[in-house]
Amino acid sequence: MANRRIARHSSAGGIALTSRNALLSYSVRRETTLTSNKLVRLAFIMLTGSTVPAHGQQGQWAAADNETVKTIVDAERQWAETACTHNKITERILADDFQGTSPDGKRYTKSEEVADTAALSKIARDCRLLDTKVRLFGENLAIAYGSESSVRKANDGTGKPRCLIWTDTWLKRNGKWQIIAAQDTQFECK
Repeated sequence: MANRRIARHSSAGGIALTSRNALLSYSVRRETTLTSNKLVRLAFIMLTGSTVPAHGQQGQWAAADNETVKTIVDAERQWAETACTHNKITERILADDFQGTSPDGKRYTKSEEVADTAALSKIARDCRLLDTKVRLFGENLAIAYGSESSVRKANDGTGKPRCLIWTDTWLKRNGKWQIIAAQDTQFECK
């Protein structure tokens, strides 16, 4: 709000809102006190001609037979299996502006994940999606919560189990569901 200034005009009994090139004034009776929150709402309504709901979009857990959920869970399963199958699913399901956070706390992009999952030198076995639950927020946003496991080849040649729990944020753009953010955490396999 550095570019905005709220000024009170006591002599006119009104309130003026100045923002870069626009000057709005709203006359009120002297005995009416407007809070800054009401002023912001009033300015928004006057500038846009509309109102917004007072609360955010409420999420709901989706049923497993929901078509969107089926699409998301199938894509999540394929991504969990990609270390075993090198199926190139990440090219399709990750948005171009995707940002992920790996279990070791490093950020990665779509291009980095596509290259990593395509590397045939990274071989795993027993890649499995363990569980996935999807929470829908309206028609265009979904959060998938899940876990997966695999057995990866360690430096000494032995198989090392790897288990991840993750949260993926899905966004529907131009009729296509894609992951825009992912957060993975490694945990001890049971």
